[in-house]
Amino acid sequence: MNYRTDLTIELAEGVDGASGVSTDVSVRSGVTITRTIISDSAAAEHIGKPQGKYYTLELLPFGDAAFEPDECFEAASDILRELLPEHGCVLTAGLGNSSITPDSIGPKAAGRILATRHISGELAEKCGLAPLRKTAVIAPGVLGQTGIEAAEHIKWLCSGLMPSAVIVIDAMAARSLSRLGRTLQICDTGISPGSGVGNDRPCIDSAYLGTRVISMGVPTVAELKAADRAEAGTDMIVTPREIDMLTDRAARFIAAAVNGALQPHLHPTEIMKLF
Repeated sequence: MNYRTDLTIELAEGVDGASGVSTDVSVRSGVTITRTIISDSAAAEHIGKPQGKYYTLELLPFGDAAFEPDECFEAASDILRELLPEHGCVLTAGLGNSSITPDSIGPKAAGRILATRHISGELAEKCGLAPLRKTAVIAPGVLGQTGIEAAEHIKWLCSGLMPSAVIVIDAMAARSLSRLGRTLQICDTGISPGSGVGNDRPCIDSAYLGTRVISMGVPTVAELKAADRAEAGTDMIVTPREIDMLTDRAARFIAAAVNGALQPHLHPTEIMKLF
């Protein structure tokens, strides 16, 4: 029985070492990181993910009271810095529906990311903010709320802002319940919003936007299939009962990682104070 998933680490299980797919594991700041590289079109078609680099960070559950985002977000910041261009404005987009808790990570994270594009010139100098990298932040909502596809919204902004990169944040689906709320995926291939729950929207990637696209996401839901498929409504999407705490902490962690990557001169304690 095939279950939907947005996680490349799950889709690539059993094919590591095959032509076009390589995996390596490392530890940074106490976080175990699996890097999966899909290097040719045949492997990409087989796995169902575009060619590129995928990083999977295994963390303590975001819903666990023992989890402290400020202790390990720098591992994610390091990966983002490796994927981002060194210079230029960066547009960050928090995708999802803020009214649906499992889908609210993107908007919640966007609200915690430091927007700096409007701080420049004499104001920046007087406030001691001259080193800040120019960053714009949006939470475009979903088609049902706005009548505008998130991909369209971001593309229009890119045509005016001309960012050197776009960071897209979204909730994801996982195949394994053990990865819900404790896995962060970062990749340089963009994102297909809603694909994990069978609601595919237009892809947000470099080919569409004309600039580098990095996506970040935490799985908040999994597909459940009952044994009796004859009965209507037996296929369900489930989420952990501590989903409110999970999404709040995941958003805080992602925002800290993005702020740390874009503003490396800020100390981690200063970054956490932004929240």
